[in-house]
Amino acid sequence: MGPLNEEFDPDAVLWVRGVDYVGGWREARGAARELSDALARVGLAGDDVTVRADAAPDGSGLVRLTCSAETARNVALLTRVTAARLRRAG
Repeated sequence: MGPLNEEFDPDAVLWVRGVDYVGGWREARGAARELSDALARVGLAGDDVTVRADAAPDGSGLVRLTCSAETARNVALLTRVTAARLRRAG
């Protein structure tokens, strides 16, 4: 799996007074770690995968996944399989 990109460049964003960007970014960082770990557990580890925490203009957390088309198809397949199993179980 490519590195979990935890870099945050404060000069790369426009800051609005009163918006908690750091809190959103911290939440996203935790979610990014969870996603990165989950992808690794199902064998979708590779140099083509990058998971990055970010913050939206309103301060909410964002997680950005960048991967190859093949990896994206595998994520989609795993999501469909999981959804089908949940429907059968529910």
